[in-house]
Amino acid sequence: MAVRIRLRRIGKKKMPMYQIVAADSRAARNGKFLEVVGRYEPLKNPMVITTREERLFHWLKNGALPTDTVRSLLQRSGIWIKWTMTKKGTESGKIAAEMEKWQLGQAEKQARDTERRTRRHAARKKARKAKGEPAPAPAAPPVEAPAAGA
Repeated sequence: MAVRIRLRRIGKKKMPMYQIVAADSRAARNGKFLEVVGRYEPLKNPMVITTREERLFHWLKNGALPTDTVRSLLQRSGIWIKWTMTKKGTESGKIAAEMEKWQLGQAEKQARDTERRTRRHAARKKARKAKGEPAPAPAAPPVEAPAAGA
C-alpha cells in the first residue's frame, strides 16, 4: 500500500477548505483516508496552513510521499525545511536557529510585498488622475440593522 500525503476537499460550494490527510494512493480524493494531519484554508487572508507536525513526521518517516501541492504548502509554512534537517540528523538547536532565520526572511519578504503593493496602488491612482478618470468610489461602511428588541 503506497501512502500519499494529500489534500482532501471539504467545505461548501465555492468556499473550499482542505484537510491534509495520509491516504492510500488508490483511494478517491474524498474517499477513505488513514489520518488527518493538517488543514489548509486558501480563502482566508492570509491563507491558513496548520499541521500536526509529530504525526506528519511520523508518516514521512514511514515512507509516505507528499503530493506536489502538499509539498509546496509545507515549504510555505517552513515545515519542509524542518523535515529535511531532521531527516539528515541535524541537532535540534541548529534546526531551531535555522527556523528562526527562515521566519525572519519570511517577515522581510512580507514587508517587501506590502511595500510593492503600496507603490503599485499609488502608480495606478496617479495614472487614473493623469487620464482624467474618476477614482473608484470607496466601499461604503456596513449599515447596522436596528436591534430586534427595540
